Amino acid sequence: MTLRSSGDLLADRRYAWAEAALAEDDFSAAADLAEQVLERAPAYGPAWILLGRARARLAGDDPARREAARDAFARALALDPGDALGAGLHLAELGEASGEALSPAYVRALFDGYAPRFERHLVEGLGYRGPEMIREVLHDLAARRGRPPRFGRALDLGCGTGLVGAAFAGLVDTLAGVDLSPAMLARARAGGAYDRLAVGDLVGFLEAEPAGAADLIVAADVFIYLRDLAPAFAAAARALAPGGLFAVTLQTHPGAGAVLGPDGRYAHGEDALHAAREAAGLAMAAMTEAAIRRQNGAGVPGRIVVLERGAEAVPA
Repeated sequence: MTLRSSGDLLADRRYAWAEAALAEDDFSAAADLAEQVLERAPAYGPAWILLGRARARLAGDDPARREAARDAFARALALDPGDALGAGLHLAELGEASGEALSPAYVRALFDGYAPRFERHLVEGLGYRGPEMIREVLHDLAARRGRPPRFGRALDLGCGTGLVGAAFAGLVDTLAGVDLSPAMLARARAGGAYDRLAVGDLVGFLEAEPAGAADLIVAADVFIYLRDLAPAFAAAARALAPGGLFAVTLQTHPGAGAVLGPDGRYAHGEDALHAAREAAGLAMAAMTEAAIRRQNGAGVPGRIVVLERGAEAVPA
């Protein structure tokens, strides 16, 4: 993520030294240097984030030190309520879990910076196969039902650089995608698989779509950035035609609810899935356990889930 200057050359230089100290696990030096930056540039949010990270690593189980780390992150959040720097994520890691830890502004900034190396890192580095796995599950479901795996109007939520568009070539008549990151969408547009692309939040995108018009909605590797599944599931149910399918990947854990892991991603328990599905009025069409990516050489537990809109009237 590209960070703006503090406006003070000496402060910027000390910030760079603080970053280097943090990278070398010299947390005391990182904290000291960050404090020096803030003496010169007290409104420089990145230095508050760095100070919080250093303090958190020094804190252990010491309540006073943990509170000092929370204070640094809270100051960063006060300076930037939109939270492009991810203070909410760090606060959640310290037990301050109120609402979504990952703000849209943070996700947008993260992926704008990640876009040039996104596909190579995700596919080659992490062995990611989410779109292909969804396609396979949809093929199997169509075969069991004795019909071709073909969809008229499809929507791709969090489309990124267009991996779903490439995997679903020949399976859909029209495909629209939405993503928070303009840089990711520029790469999806260059791929030519999408009839329409939009910058925005997936729930807002779905709510702006005609009710009951989508035959297929895909959300691959998206819900790892959302704690609460319910708003997206409800919006998808509204946008789906009767009999339409909502195919998603989830990172999972064996307990209840949503858990923010050390990888900065949400894992959802099966109860959270079913609660959101039932509230949206969606039926379970298929569910299979699947590790859609690898982390540290091991498969990350997950699921491919296909939900279906019933034949009743679509809600307005």
